[in-house]
Amino acid sequence: METLRLDGRLLANQIQQKLKEEVRTLPRKPRMSVIYVGDNPASRIYINMKTRIAESIGIEVTVHKMPEQSNTEQLTCFVQKLNEDPSVDGILIQLPLPKHLDTNAAIEAISPSKDVDGLTSKNQGGLMTGYPTILPCTPLGCLRLIHQARPILTGLNAVVVGRSRLVGRPMAQLLLNENCTVAQAHSHTQNLMDICARADILVSATGIRGLIKRDFVKPGAIVIDVGISKTEDGSIAGDVDAESVMGQAGWLTPVPGGVGPMTVAMIMSNMVNIVKHEF
Repeated sequence: METLRLDGRLLANQIQQKLKEEVRTLPRKPRMSVIYVGDNPASRIYINMKTRIAESIGIEVTVHKMPEQSNTEQLTCFVQKLNEDPSVDGILIQLPLPKHLDTNAAIEAISPSKDVDGLTSKNQGGLMTGYPTILPCTPLGCLRLIHQARPILTGLNAVVVGRSRLVGRPMAQLLLNENCTVAQAHSHTQNLMDICARADILVSATGIRGLIKRDFVKPGAIVIDVGISKTEDGSIAGDVDAESVMGQAGWLTPVPGGVGPMTVAMIMSNMVNIVKHEF
């Protein structure tokens, strides 16, 4: 069996081109504020990439850099100022934050109407209840990739490995909303391999390199690799042992070049939709 590549870069570029055309029809450019605490080199790279892509679409970006020693109260107070600023359409906090900061408190400080990442409790609750809401970017990007393989997901068995607020939990809900039968696996799950091997759609978001091997994958399954970890030589690897699942999976996202570009594209899509008042 040939395993087909789900190319996130290609799809993201197509989405970004459409967004660029949409922005031209808006009465003004969308304006996004990014908060960056400390000096994490990887975060700096991601912010530069997001800024470059946003500006190519026509979205104005302002980066607010806060000192490493900032406390949670200072961060949430600054978020509140941006909430009250009518010139700011969307707010994004670059994660991960330094360990001494309360990430949940920082996310909850964002006004749900400006929550570009779709991570506040109100927006995630909207996803759960079916209320129109801003959807989390990484799970939404995963779903767009899944639809490249199978436009209609009704009746398929899906397994999501991981239950984080950022990816696992909202991913499971998105698939449930697509009429899949969904199992959520996590660090306490027993017989993980057997559970995964029954999945028509397998999404892994654990950060455990090489966790998903050939025996975990049903022949012909759609496999979405969200995990990111560094190898000994400094390169990037995912949750899926790609070499072993080739020829077993029907579709597979590469790492890098799969989910990552789609996450950024969905941030930009959310920004445009916020300005269009489509939530």
